[in-house]
Parts: sequence; structure tokens; C-alpha cells
Amino acid sequence: MISRRAMIAGSIATVAAAGSGSLKTTLAEVGDKAASTGQKRKFTIDLRGFSIGVNGDLNEMIDLAAKHKFESVNADSYFIGQLSEDEIVELTSSLKEKGLVWGSTPLPIEFRKDEAKFKDDLALLPKRAAAIQMAGVRRMGTYILPGHNELTYLENFKLHADRLRECAKILNDHDLRFGIEYVGPQTLRNSSRFPFLHTMKEARELNNEIGVDNMGLIMDSWHWYTAGETAEDLATLTNDEIVACDLNDAPVGLTIDQQIDQARELPMATGVIDIKVFLDGMIAAGYDGPIRAEPFNAALNALDNDEACEATRKSIQSACDLVGR
Repeated sequence: MISRRAMIAGSIATVAAAGSGSLKTTLAEVGDKAASTGQKRKFTIDLRGFSIGVNGDLNEMIDLAAKHKFESVNADSYFIGQLSEDEIVELTSSLKEKGLVWGSTPLPIEFRKDEAKFKDDLALLPKRAAAIQMAGVRRMGTYILPGHNELTYLENFKLHADRLRECAKILNDHDLRFGIEYVGPQTLRNSSRFPFLHTMKEARELNNEIGVDNMGLIMDSWHWYTAGETAEDLATLTNDEIVACDLNDAPVGLTIDQQIDQARELPMATGVIDIKVFLDGMIAAGYDGPIRAEPFNAALNALDNDEACEATRKSIQSACDLVGR
């Protein structure tokens, strides 16, 4: 798995904590809309093990998800891509027997580095996409780093558009929606010589340039918060555009611009991020995909698998309870 931890380790400068501060949006229109129409959540509480320090193969993730009452499981595209047809049938049968569905799966391609590596990975994508399509997975995503040390914004934009368009076409042929996740923190953006896209609006511009109709967004309360976005931004979203969703909180004692991407909290842990407004936005959009935690949190990572799953499941459920759904 190509993890963001590996990609950006060592690239973030140490930020000194200043006075406490948080973005608390006061806009309630999205929540009012959801409440007035009696909308309930359609999204699933999802287990994505690598985001919470839980180790094991996909069969173990399915067992852990059932044990801790998750509703969906992140689908490991590398794991599924190596299975035979009979093994895929067995895997999906196990998923269904435990009352679970698939969430999303990461794009199994290194598109950020040299052309040769990208082409090698791209050549494997049709076979991998066919395997995960057979398994019943319908969502795939990747994140966009908000800066580059060699490429200017326009050069980086062209590279992403050209390479991700090739991926999107293959995924579209296999009935897979493809979401990109913008990364909001200013500290990470400023750690590169040339800052890159870091907002919903810019991510949409990239999707428009890619121009394949299976493109969408991965939303994340953390990036929504660190990008300085509001309920008004959430109100522009539709279920067709949201491919997957992450739910996180932020540490206290830092301003928005001091937040560091690899130091987050489980949802509802601090109250710095207005989780209710964010979830109301997902509900108002009719979002019906996975919601998973991605705190990259050292204390959570130190727990054993069962403890980490239990803490994560409870935190997401607390957030759902906050919006009464």
C-alpha cells in the first residue's frame, strides 16, 4: 500500500504551538436542511485498518469489522488483485455472511514519481481493476499532495491530469468511481518549494481537466477544516460527487494554519472541528458511501488491534449520535 505516511515522512517542519484557536463555522443551513426533511444517514461506518494502526490481511479486517460492529470494510486492491476467481468468491461470501459491504480501496499506482514506474503500475491496473470489480468493489481513491519541490503549480497540475486521466479511463471501464482527496494543512503545503492544490474548488478543477465522468472527491473533515471551508462549501456537494469520506478531529492549542497533517485526533476527541456541521453536510448530500477515521495518531497506533478498532468504532458512532442518526 502506498501510504501517505511513507510519502510525507520527514517533509513537515516542526511547528511551535501557539495560542489555542479553531475554526467553528456558525453556518447551520446544511444541518437545518437535513433536519427539516427528516433525512437519515446512508453512509456506512467503515473500518480501514492502516489508518488506525491496525495490522492484518483483508480476511482479518473482515473479522475485526464484524466483531466490532463496523458496517463496511476498506478493500485492499493489492490483496484482491492477487486472488484467484474462486478465492474472490470465497472472500466476498465471507463479507456478506458477516453482514458487511465494501467501502473504498486505494489506487494501486505510484503516479507521483518517474514515468517508468507509473507506466509499469498502469500496465497492471486493468487486471487489478477487473479483480476488484469481480469482488463487488465500486469505489477507489487517492490523495493529492499539496506541493512539489521541482514542479510548478501548472506543471504539477498537468502531470496529475495526464496520469490520473489514464487511470480514470481504465477504472471507468470496470465500473469503478474514482475520487481524489485534496490535502488542506498550510504546514504541509509550505514545506514544498511550489505549493499545489489544497481546496475543494481546486480539486474540482483537476477533475474537470481529467474529464472522465467517474471522477469525484474524497471528503475529509480534517482537510475541510484546514482548508478554511464552511457549511456553504458542503452544501454544493452531491452524492454523485462524493466517492469516500474521512472523519477526524484536530489537536487543541494550535491555530488552523499550525495544524500538522500527521498529528490528528479521532472524531469527537477534542471538538476543534465542527463534526456536526460536516456530517450534516454529508447527510444533506445523500452520501451513501464509507465514513472512516484517519487520525494518524500515535496513541491510537500503540493500541492492539481490538482496542484500536473499539476506540475507532465508538468515536465514529459518537459523531453519528451527535446528528441523531
